[in-house]
Amino acid sequence: MSSPASPDARKQLRRVMGLWDVLLFNIAAVLGPRWIAAAAHNGTSSISLWVLAAALFFLPTTVIIAELSTRFPQEGGVYAWAKEAFGDFHGFVAGWTYWIYTFFYFPGLLMASVAMAAYVGGSRAAYLAEDRTFLMAGSFLMLFAAVLLNIIGLNIGKWLQNAGGVGTYIPLLMLVGMGAYLWHVRGSVTHFTARNMLPAWNWKTVNFWPQIAFAFTGLELCSAMSEEVREPHKTFPRAVLGSGALIAAAYIGGTFALLAILPAQSVDPKSGVFQAITTASAASGMAFFGILAAVLVLFGNTGGVGSTVAGVARIPFIVGIDRYMPAAFGKIHPRWKTPWISILVQAFISCAILLLIQINETANGAYQILVDAGTILYFIPFLYMYAAVIKLASRPDRTANPNVALIPGGKLGVWLAGGLGFAVVLLGIVLSFIPPAEAASNWVFEAKLAGGTAGGILLGLALYFRGARAKARDALRAGAG
Repeated sequence: MSSPASPDARKQLRRVMGLWDVLLFNIAAVLGPRWIAAAAHNGTSSISLWVLAAALFFLPTTVIIAELSTRFPQEGGVYAWAKEAFGDFHGFVAGWTYWIYTFFYFPGLLMASVAMAAYVGGSRAAYLAEDRTFLMAGSFLMLFAAVLLNIIGLNIGKWLQNAGGVGTYIPLLMLVGMGAYLWHVRGSVTHFTARNMLPAWNWKTVNFWPQIAFAFTGLELCSAMSEEVREPHKTFPRAVLGSGALIAAAYIGGTFALLAILPAQSVDPKSGVFQAITTASAASGMAFFGILAAVLVLFGNTGGVGSTVAGVARIPFIVGIDRYMPAAFGKIHPRWKTPWISILVQAFISCAILLLIQINETANGAYQILVDAGTILYFIPFLYMYAAVIKLASRPDRTANPNVALIPGGKLGVWLAGGLGFAVVLLGIVLSFIPPAEAASNWVFEAKLAGGTAGGILLGLALYFRGARAKARDALRAGAG
């Protein structure tokens, strides 16, 4: 049995995460080899898209998260910030869409992760990266491992996230090193020029832009666990800025290296990093490098799933305590002190969507629907976050706490950072509805995408109004009593 849902449940949470835990958590949550593969598949113009996204989106988002997470170090992250700025209803919408995006994000991440895991068997097993049965079975196993460890406790689960951060970054350093070596020895298979690295403004690039922006998201995730972080006012700014610089360097350097090894048209958008490492390993006579990298990224991707499970599950936990979702979500496990109901529901729904999305779609088409649906739902709370930092900047208490990592430039800096982030995210939502070339049918793709996102939001609104009515009835009874 779990303990009753109440605000006191938050007091049972344990502060178990330090600076390195948060920094590696951020790397595991944000950095994805699949985004490098997708960028390389898009061609040399992705280099400039990475730079643009880093300057116009990632940097502003980084300083915004640093300010909000130190100014309001509360469990719930984007939910707490939107609620603070705009009230309960908007806080709920931000928290709900942030939670349900994982229903689509997990299957996409799992499919890409298992496709990469095929390279553990070397080049002879690479065909499994397109085998649907292998992708499905591996996805379920990986999700089960991440869920189990995070239910047992963050003091255990954090080591999965730490391993995920290390296991993600080291293979990308290997990719960069091998790409540089082969470039030096035999030259690059892709010709890089200042002109061909500029954005090619066509429908392919337009459709790809939301993925580039989405690849830079996730730094806010650990803020949902603020009451489980030691000295958050010191830990968050250092971890966010440090991990942000490492992530941007890995995306840009990794895309250069991958295109130096493979031509863009032959890159698999899910597992291209390991295509490249396997190819480079064989060409340099070090085949074991490819297998080692695949093993490391298997841990890295499992850590990425684990970090998302851990962070996002805190949103319905806090919303459950606030009673806008069923009270069961606000309960924690009596032994392991984790929001286990939230974690389990999250996992079960993701499994169902992983099965349903396969109907009448190719493996890449199904993957793209998952990516786009997750992007749209995920970006809604980001709109709230950017609007919230602008609104909250006008409050007189902004500069009262010396421990807050304020956005440089005063209110002008806040408006610039918030405005840039809001514009990029809004554009990303609109462009996500453009079907990719891999879609089996454009109208079916758009119908699935629109139906899935709209249905998810409407379900949340129904839960909110149900909870609001229940709270109003309880308030009347309390007043009458």
